[in-house]
Amino acid sequence: MRLLLIADTHLPRRARDLPAQVWAEVDTADLVVHAGDWVTVELLDRLEERASGLLACWGNNDGPALRKRLPEVARATIDGLRVAVVHETGGRAGREARADLAHPDTDLLVFGHSHIPWDSVTPAGMRLLNPGSPTDRRRQPTCTYLTASITGGVLVDVVLHPTGRDAALPGPALA
Repeated sequence: MRLLLIADTHLPRRARDLPAQVWAEVDTADLVVHAGDWVTVELLDRLEERASGLLACWGNNDGPALRKRLPEVARATIDGLRVAVVHETGGRAGREARADLAHPDTDLLVFGHSHIPWDSVTPAGMRLLNPGSPTDRRRQPTCTYLTASITGGVLVDVVLHPTGRDAALPGPALA
């Protein structure tokens, strides 16, 4: 199963649309995972129409219309891998321990909020991934998103991809 992981799209505040390369990934992914901060429902509508599958939550910048349609924490078991998606996990210090307490029985936690790519493993063995933002790099050198695959209940081929002017650069593997 091929995954596209995005967060913090902030449309239309930070960009008018997702970059073309992200839409191309939507078309090839089996599942799009969005970790919140959509801002408007139009992107949710478009992803629901275009993506093969969508697992998503709301973020702190998402109002009542999005919160009505999305959970605070989205969960699914995908090919045996227990996945949770949440927008915020708090500051980087102590993140792994907090995640273990907040999300027991989870193998992969996808989160957003910081716009900073993140890849770590908690003491309990949970993988934590933040794809950054495909539309707002903040203090990062480029906007980013992640792709990954799940094979036999194992997360593999995790790759961070730059967008925009840096899109021609190869994305370094996080794992």
